[in-house]
Amino acid sequence: MKTTSKDEPAVAFAGAVKSFGAIRAVDGLDLEIRAGETVALLGRNGAGKSTALSLLLGLNDPDAGSVRLFGHSPAQAVAAGRVGAMLQEGRQVPRVTVRELVGFVACTYPAPMPVAQALGLAGIAELAGRRVDKLSGGQMQRVRFAVALAGAPSLVVLDEPTAALDVEARHAFWASMRGYARRGHTVLFSTHYLEEADAHADRILVIDHGRIIADGTGEQLRRAAGGSLVCFDLAGRAADGLTELPGVLAVDVRGDRARLRTDDSDATVVALAALGAIRDLEVAPASLDDAFLALTSAPAERLETV
Repeated sequence: MKTTSKDEPAVAFAGAVKSFGAIRAVDGLDLEIRAGETVALLGRNGAGKSTALSLLLGLNDPDAGSVRLFGHSPAQAVAAGRVGAMLQEGRQVPRVTVRELVGFVACTYPAPMPVAQALGLAGIAELAGRRVDKLSGGQMQRVRFAVALAGAPSLVVLDEPTAALDVEARHAFWASMRGYARRGHTVLFSTHYLEEADAHADRILVIDHGRIIADGTGEQLRRAAGGSLVCFDLAGRAADGLTELPGVLAVDVRGDRARLRTDDSDATVVALAALGAIRDLEVAPASLDDAFLALTSAPAERLETV
C-alpha cells in the first residue's frame, strides 16, 4: 500500500449510492473526514447510518460513486491495518481469555499494537485473564473496543459503542476513546445519545434519507436549527399567529404552554410583550435534541415540531 499524502482525507465519499431493492439507503452521499478528527454520525433509524458505515468498511460496495479511505479502497485500507471497527453485534468466543482474543486479532494485522497497550487503552487490563464468555455486557463492549484497537489503526469506526452501558461504564469508555483520539487518530462514531456527540465530537454529521443534511459543531447545528426556545403560558389565549412573529421558525403548543423555536429571541420576546403574552416567560438555548428533531423532520412537519 502506497504512503498516504498528509493532505489526503481519512474518509471520502463521492456521490456514493447504495440501494436494496426499491429502497435507496444511501443517496448520493458526499462526505470528507480529515485525518485526526473525531466525528459523530447521527440519524434516525433507517436514515442510512448503518449502510454508510458498511460502505466505509467495505462490507458492501456502492452501486454508484466511490468510497476512499486514506486515498485507497476500503478493502485495501482494511487489509493494510489502517482501519479498526467496533460493531454493535458480535458473537462471543467461548473458552478464550480476553488477552488471547485480542492477541489473536492483533496477529492478523501487519503492524499491531502490543496487546497490553490495547487492553490498557480500553481500560480492561484487569480483565486480561478472564474468559470472554463470562463477561458482562458492559465489559464485553470494552473488549470490542480493545479488539478495534488491536491493529493500531489510523481510523477507528464505532457503531453505537455505548449501547446498553450504564452511566459509569459510558464515562469510562469515552475516557478511553479520547485517549486514543489524542494520539492523532481519526475516530468516527454513530450514537443515539446526542449528548455524547455534543461532548466528544469535534464535528457532528446528521444523515437523513441517505444524505448528509447538517455538518458542524453542536453549537453550529443548534444555531442552524434555531438558536433559542422562547416558552410562555398562553393563559387562555389562542395560538393563532405565533408562527408570524419575528424570528419564529417553529411552534409547539403543549396544553396551555407554547414553545417557540426562534433565531432571534430578542425580537420574538419584544413582539410577545407587545401582545401582552409574557406570562411565565422563559428563554433558553435550543438543545441538540431540538436541533436534531428540527433538522430531520419532514418539511410539512417543521412548523409543528421543536
